[in-house]
Amino acid sequence: MSAVDKNTTPVHTPWPGLIEAYRSRLPIGDGWKTVTLREGGTPLLPAERLSELTGCEVHIKVEGLNPTGSFKDRGMTMAVTEALASGKQAVLCASTGNTSASAAAYAAKAGIGCAVLVPQGKIAMGKLAQAVMHGAKIVQVEGNFDDCLELARKTTSEFETIGLVNSVNLCASKARRPRRSRSSTHSATHPTCMCCPSQRRQHHRVLEGLLRVLRRRAEHTSAAHARRPGGRRCPARPRPSGQQPRDDRHRDPDRAPASWNGAVAAKEESNGAFRAATDEEILEAYRLLAKTESIFVEPASAASIAGLLAARKEGWLEPGLKIVCTVTGNGLKDPDTALRDVPVVEPIQVDPVAVASALELV
Repeated sequence: MSAVDKNTTPVHTPWPGLIEAYRSRLPIGDGWKTVTLREGGTPLLPAERLSELTGCEVHIKVEGLNPTGSFKDRGMTMAVTEALASGKQAVLCASTGNTSASAAAYAAKAGIGCAVLVPQGKIAMGKLAQAVMHGAKIVQVEGNFDDCLELARKTTSEFETIGLVNSVNLCASKARRPRRSRSSTHSATHPTCMCCPSQRRQHHRVLEGLLRVLRRRAEHTSAAHARRPGGRRCPARPRPSGQQPRDDRHRDPDRAPASWNGAVAAKEESNGAFRAATDEEILEAYRLLAKTESIFVEPASAASIAGLLAARKEGWLEPGLKIVCTVTGNGLKDPDTALRDVPVVEPIQVDPVAVASALELV
């Protein structure tokens, strides 16, 4: 090796985004223009304290570090790329949160329009701020979320120039396969986007074996528990009087899972389980994750951690397992919850001793 070779700084190829990284596994046409914000490539962080608590090797997949702050970007890059290639002039989704932000951002990148359907009286402008900034049109619908989703489907079916970008699912590979995977879910789209059908997995050799899937979500709105196709409901714990939902995805308790069949198939194929979590369990996990692992997530994302801790108590975990908990959204999506219990900050004198005293060091 020459002296020049020894002193040359190695050049690292930047992460290209999901479509280019997994192009051979995706139905991408040769002439398609990729619409990407370099999504994916999010860190998989070791969770030392959670590992100590559970006796397992726990890692956290931090999806809140995607471009718009949630895992929705993983599917949206493909959805909007396909829409652009199909000649769509706009995209449409039913959402009050992360899907709307992602759809608006990718539509803006593609140079096409975007509209978001939201249920009447359920507009949370804080969650829609990203969509508004990216130029999306917010349309309020007289109905619940299911009505909005059905309207989005009908609209895109009748108008060929509009593309539907709800519940687009992708499957990614992992070099070291965990034995358990945990995440939160509301519409049941996350279980289906994490688990490929057996034939596709075997064809691509993406995974050496099958993930065992546990889904944990808020008990009082547990659509994955309470609502089956056909409208039959199972009992769920009622919300205490006057208590507000912790996340905008849970503002509509009558909302049915958009991908129920796929979620059930993923659960059964993986010998997994669905579990409900109380608000108290989710908030406890939300604070624990921030204070012990330095990972700040939006409350609903902490359902995966709540599930991990509950599974340990229930004896569902064998010691020494490799576990990945997916946290789907960034905590900055919902700062109000983080600040809800913060005490009033009192001013101090311009004095180092006062600062040390505030830190309880003197």
